[in-house]
Amino acid sequence: MKVSREQVGENRRRILDQAGRLFRERGFEGVSVAQVMKAAGLTHGAFYGHFQSKDELIAQTLAHVLAGSEVAAEPEVFLAGYLSSQHCADAAGGCPVAGLGAETLRQSPQARAAMTAGLREQLQRMSETAPGTDAAARRREAIGRWSAMVGALTLARLSDDAALSDEILEQARSWIGERDAQ
Repeated sequence: MKVSREQVGENRRRILDQAGRLFRERGFEGVSVAQVMKAAGLTHGAFYGHFQSKDELIAQTLAHVLAGSEVAAEPEVFLAGYLSSQHCADAAGGCPVAGLGAETLRQSPQARAAMTAGLREQLQRMSETAPGTDAAARRREAIGRWSAMVGALTLARLSDDAALSDEILEQARSWIGERDAQ
């Protein structure tokens, strides 16, 4: 039975969605192709109709999840949601940069390129709403904010002490907020 072009596209999206969730939850090495395909509701054999290798799946998954990342029009809203205990607890559905950034260092050049493209896009979006007197100042502020936010989320997730995690998130929100007041 031939699958329609629309169904092929839907299957591919499901594979990328599930791979993104599983990779963020367990890491690239902690997830097999078979696990991704099962989560997507497809057979292992169907994988090769979409991807040539797990490396290609990783690169395309990064591009997919990073393209789906959004920045709220209001920087304060984005900051509050990003540095929240709910986002911290949702590794599988959370920020792919915080969840997979360090692991991407050891992946293929295609995966690194996908992460780089995602970072560029995120910084561009953040630069549009960042405070500053000119484009260079807004870009510098966006890079500083994004670095602090990803770093704080990563540190908060590393801790097995909920009070310390909450403190890290709160202090990072406060520090970035103080910069806005200046």
